[in-house]
Amino acid sequence: MRLTAKTDYALRAVCQLASRPGGATSDRISEAEGIPQRFLEAILRDLRRAGLVTSRRGPDGGHALAVDAETLTVADVIRAIDGPLALVRNLRPEQLDYRGASTALQDVWVALRAGERAILEATTVAMVVRDELPEVVLDRLPERRPPYEIGLDI
Repeated sequence: MRLTAKTDYALRAVCQLASRPGGATSDRISEAEGIPQRFLEAILRDLRRAGLVTSRRGPDGGHALAVDAETLTVADVIRAIDGPLALVRNLRPEQLDYRGASTALQDVWVALRAGERAILEATTVAMVVRDELPEVVLDRLPERRPPYEIGLDI
């Protein structure tokens, strides 16, 4: 799986919003995550169009999650930015037509997508922010690093 910089930045921005229940300005998100401001604005626009983020103008303006971080999955954010998971030549694995010696390759792509989905759909933004990842993620880590402590209560 290859994640674009745009998707990485979108996930980081969403985590910032989840860690700030009142929302945040794009300046604050940009500074906290090191995301270029103009790129971040385009990402927030895409997330708003997908219904994941809201925004308000004015002196108290900023951005906030439109979806509860407890139910918003990493997969939801990836799909909002990059579209469906695990495409091969821009086709879903079931749409491929392999013949001969490569026939089983289609099954590999279907299994790959299933594995990605198992991890990405089981992991919510709130879990990431709390650094409490699901077992499906932890079981695949070679070594668990010490938890990141920021004292958030989401």
